[in-house]
Amino acid sequence: MFDDLRDLYQEVILDHGRRPRHGARLAAFDASAKGDNPMCGDRVQVFVRHDGGRIGEVGFEARGCAISIASADLMAEVAAGCSDAEIHDLAQRFRELARSGAAAGDDAAIERLRPLAGVHEFPSRVKCATLPWHALLAALDGKGEASSE
Repeated sequence: MFDDLRDLYQEVILDHGRRPRHGARLAAFDASAKGDNPMCGDRVQVFVRHDGGRIGEVGFEARGCAISIASADLMAEVAAGCSDAEIHDLAQRFRELARSGAAAGDDAAIERLRPLAGVHEFPSRVKCATLPWHALLAALDGKGEASSE
């Protein structure tokens, strides 16, 4: 059973890494930030469009490994409809998930991000998974850049 779940999670990561659904610059956005992981070369730029005090849409442009791109794509998926405060909370819980394999709460957003929980077994990959989140938070906080360091 555990191996089946691991295989499913790996397939989700590979699918989103190869064919990201949100991997494009938004035509109109009101916040943006770049993220850079100098250790492995992952780079991401996140674009955020707000709609009535909530995030209407997130898009991104990225160059990097499948984990980084899949994380950005899943992040964009779960961010839509959230307030900035909700994203800050979700980002903290996602960092916990990436570092330990577990996160507080069992809401739909964390469940959607759970395929990335396996990165905790590979400490050098945690930064790959969290880089897009650092960039999203930088965009929401009005900063132009973020680093995985």
